[in-house]
Amino acid sequence: MALSTAERIARLIEPLRVKPGSSVDLARDFDPRHKAHLKKKHSAELLAAGVGLLSDYQQRLAAQDTYGVLLCLQALDAGGKDGTIRHVMSGVNPQGVKVSSFKVPSAEELDHDYLWRYAARLPARGDIAIFNRSHYEEVLVVRVHTEVLARQRLPGDVRTAKIWERRYREINDWERYLTDNGFQVVNVFLNLSKEEQRIRFMKRLDLPEKNWKFSAADVRERRHWDEYQAAFSEMLSATSTTWAPWYVVPADRKWFARICTAAVLAHTLIAIDPQYPAVSDKARKDLLAARRELEAEAPEGAPADPYAARHR
Repeated sequence: MALSTAERIARLIEPLRVKPGSSVDLARDFDPRHKAHLKKKHSAELLAAGVGLLSDYQQRLAAQDTYGVLLCLQALDAGGKDGTIRHVMSGVNPQGVKVSSFKVPSAEELDHDYLWRYAARLPARGDIAIFNRSHYEEVLVVRVHTEVLARQRLPGDVRTAKIWERRYREINDWERYLTDNGFQVVNVFLNLSKEEQRIRFMKRLDLPEKNWKFSAADVRERRHWDEYQAAFSEMLSATSTTWAPWYVVPADRKWFARICTAAVLAHTLIAIDPQYPAVSDKARKDLLAARRELEAEAPEGAPADPYAARHR
């Protein structure tokens, strides 16, 4: 028996999901070059199908106006976050999607708790929000670069060795709070190999039109590769939950990363299963009265209902 679309999507992304309570070692557990059974020659068709599915579900999400969705994208430099967002969200209504990127915190942001600036960018009901880098930076770059933590001006008794364990708990609790209130959280890590990152950096150096995307800071960050891999592994182990799961998407092949990210988001929306609101009896009577009035205004010789006439 042929599998349904929902079943095919679930099978594709299941190996990418970090099981809650598992101990993750990125190098051991996830292959950045994995591509399942798919072939690049079919990638455009598969991505188009995924984008079409997202478009349909986004319209239903907006019409129902009950749930919101937050997609958090994490990756190292050149991991493909911008391109993934551009391709995966290419068919949805821009009014229903908000993309937020988080740079170095401002003075105002540093005067608040570390989740404050992220909470301000959460989706409204009926919307999809995408965090291009997210609150998980607070246990990644802040952990690798201790000077960033120092700028947060935390009380001395908070800056102990247990700060990361506490932040994992706080993030888990915050995401549980969001899902309890109708805002589904899904986290995607675009898993790039060190060699593929080097290749992409070289491309940015070789092509003049790509030079603007390169910064010397990218190479400086690359020197911390092992530290980031350890921080990502621990973060994935501590924060993949049943209510806000992590998916480790192989990112060495951009086409596969985009298909998988679209599949993860589609899987989330399918689980929500938003529906168009039912029309009340009174509203239906009003619709029938409006129909009769519009039909009566049809010019002589024109069909009373042009739309129905065109689609017979």
